[in-house]
Amino acid sequence: MEPQLLTLIDLQGFDTRIAALEGDAARLPKQIEAIHAAVAEAKALLDALKQKADATRKDLRGKEKDLEVVTAKRSKAEARLWEVKNNVEYSAVLSEIESIKQEKARGEEEILGLMELQERLAAETREAETRLKGREEQARQDEAVVRKKLEAVESQLATVRVERATRARELPRPLLADYAKILKARAGVAVASVNSTAICGGCRVAIRPQAIQELKAARTLMLCESCGRYLYWQESA
Repeated sequence: MEPQLLTLIDLQGFDTRIAALEGDAARLPKQIEAIHAAVAEAKALLDALKQKADATRKDLRGKEKDLEVVTAKRSKAEARLWEVKNNVEYSAVLSEIESIKQEKARGEEEILGLMELQERLAAETREAETRLKGREEQARQDEAVVRKKLEAVESQLATVRVERATRARELPRPLLADYAKILKARAGVAVASVNSTAICGGCRVAIRPQAIQELKAARTLMLCESCGRYLYWQESA
């Protein structure tokens, strides 16, 4: 096989490998970001529960103070019963006391609801704290695994790039530039194989019979008449 064609085939192998490694190198940091985002989400949920619990405690204290005021108001109204001088005043005070009783009942009901909410939030907060601790521990383990993979990928990428550069120096600059141009224009595939199906492995267009014979001889570089990729003959397995 023509030596330059062999070099082009090797370069294509290197570039395919580099593209895959670069994809991994770009994807793995996003996995780390996703791990951090999951922890942040759990922490945000816990913070929201704590804020809601704080707000509930403040509401509860406010309602308890309001109830104290209502209780005092009822005591004063009941004391006035002994001061009234006629039935009209007596009925009015009784009506006021009844209204205060209803107000107190509503306040007590609201306080009971807030106490139940407080208990529920306390339980949910404990569960959220447990989930956060578990997620943080899992995140540390997962991140360590991903970072180890990333380190390996970056090491392989550096090695393959050096090997590719060494092999690329064997080609004349014009040919190397042409290869790079095709590689960019054809989605990372500048060299395609042709086998007994007589179809370009890059664009899937049939190759002329005469061109097949030239490919098999492999004495010169040949381009696909359809996609412009470099072609080489590959015997079927």
